Order: sequence, then C-alpha cells, then structure tokens
Amino acid sequence: MAPPGTRRTPSALLTVVLALVLLAGPACVPGAESPPPPVRAATAPRPGPPTAYGAYVGYGIDAVRRVAGFGAWLGRPEPRVGHAYLAGDNWTDIEGVSDDLAVWADWRRNEADRLLVLNVPMLDRNEDHLPDSVVRAELGEGANGRHDEHFRVLARRLVQLGVPDTEIVLGWEMNGTTYTHRCAPDPDAWKQYWTRIVTAMRSVPGQRFRFDFTPNRGRDAIPWTDCYPGDRYVDVIGMDAYDAPRGLSFADQLTEPYGLLAQADFARAHHKPIAYPEWGLYENGDNPSYMRGMLTWMAGQRPLYQTISDYCPHGVWRCRANPKSSAVYRALTDRQP
Repeated sequence: MAPPGTRRTPSALLTVVLALVLLAGPACVPGAESPPPPVRAATAPRPGPPTAYGAYVGYGIDAVRRVAGFGAWLGRPEPRVGHAYLAGDNWTDIEGVSDDLAVWADWRRNEADRLLVLNVPMLDRNEDHLPDSVVRAELGEGANGRHDEHFRVLARRLVQLGVPDTEIVLGWEMNGTTYTHRCAPDPDAWKQYWTRIVTAMRSVPGQRFRFDFTPNRGRDAIPWTDCYPGDRYVDVIGMDAYDAPRGLSFADQLTEPYGLLAQADFARAHHKPIAYPEWGLYENGDNPSYMRGMLTWMAGQRPLYQTISDYCPHGVWRCRANPKSSAVYRALTDRQP
C-alpha cells in the first residue's frame, strides 16, 4: 500500500458538489490527460450491476479462511471477492510460485460468481526503494521484452490452477514513489512495458484475464493520466483511495485533481468500468465521515468490485481502533450484494 499524495483544491462549492455527488452520482464530463478535467456537478448514477465487495484480510493460507470470517462478522454470506498479492522480492514470486495461490484458486472455483483479484508487481525488488536511475533502466529492459517470459509463466500457472478469469491489478500505485514499478522515472518506457506484459499474458491459451490500471488517488509523484497505456491494454480503471492526507475532507478527495470524480469521468470517457482494489482509513483516524462518503460514493458509482484493506490502521473488522467507522461500514454494506 502506498497512501496517496494529494493536493488540496480550495473551493466554496465543495459542500454543494459533495451533496450533489452523494445524491446523484458521477459527472458526465469527458476524461482528460494533463491538465486534469474540470470538476462538474454530478447528474446520474453510473449504470451497471450491484458492486461485488470483499476485503484484503492478510496473506498466507489463513487469509483464505478469513474471508468467511469477514462475512460472518457482517452477519452476511461470505463475500464474493477475494484479494491476494504476489510478492515482488524476486522473479519467482512474480511467476506465482506461492503456497497460497493454489488455495485462493480453490476458493475461487468453489462458487461460480466469485472473483479473484490478484495484485501483480511489474518488477522484482519491488519494495527495495531503488533510485530512479535504476528504475529507469529496469523499465527500459521491460519495454524491450526482457521480462515477457516471467509473465507468460504466471499466466500459464493461473490457467492451470483453473482461474483464467483472474482480475490482474498490474503495477498498482504506479503514480507514487513506493514501488520499483513506479512510472515517473520514465513514463514512456513504463507504458511500453505494460503493453508487453498484457500482450504476453493474453498470448497464453485459455486465459480470460482482465487488467486493472490502478493509481493512487490524487496526483502523487506524477499525474496518473500520464501513465495510461491505452484502451487496448486496459480493462478496468481502478483507484487506491485511502483517507489521506491528514485534514483532507471526503469532499476534497472527490474533487481534487486526479481524484475520485476525475477517475469516474476518465473511465466513462474511455468506456471502462471502475474498481477500488484498496481503500480504507488512514491519516484521519477513526473517521466515520470518510467511511460514509466512500460507501455512498461507491453505491452510486457501482464499481465492478471494491475491497477494503482490513488491517490497522485502515480496517474495520481486524482493527479495533476504528469502532465508529466500523459501525458505519456494517450498516451501509447491507446495500452490497
């Protein structure tokens, strides 16, 4: 997780915009590259089926069992979405050699309407805080095809495990600074590398993957629109949307440059569904206003799926530090399928 770096957008109309958004839905404004699209009042809910929900409930084999526990805590059936991550320490990790991947695949196959969301790093040493010069060289090698086979291996493994329809959150939070697979050191190489990965994985017989382009909310190190690799290579416009930085209201999170409204507008302009693979509390503590805002926003937008990060400081079930937000989550999640 890389909490989003954001910019405040002062406006006397924020309260009015928020009310319109929560009551009506997204703006019908074409998405834009740099500079960010203007903020407009919402006009209609996003059409589509109800949102599938879930939570990231930790790593390892025990995490699969925790999905049912999360549903039991809500007093509901087990969530339909399971969320897992591949480690990015080395290329073997990225090829999917993981004890728990087979267990997640079993979980997915047990019910026809389940969805397995899998975060996949684009480079090894992904959390080693490598300098931009090294990242730039690594992205260039990826853009030239050096790493294609690693991703074909992963694709073949997922097909063999019986999960050819896995939701691939590739190179998440690329507009930030946390991961080696970040975009800012060389956006052109990053986009070329993304297209090579998607092409390599789609070349594997039997696959039906969807690829999620998922930046941090807000501008962060680079406008996320500058990293967009093109509609042919993206299936879903995601966003990781934590409650940060300190003091930023949910109204600001909606309307800031490259924020939630910009994501919805961009996705609409590119005819893509949206998703929220990571979201949750953060620098504003136990904040029921944020929790209510996010859940109401998602109910109106109807993303393909949403998975809260359920660990401290972000979560609502396994983190006892957030009782007020937890109560809001339990009350409003009744609207989800």
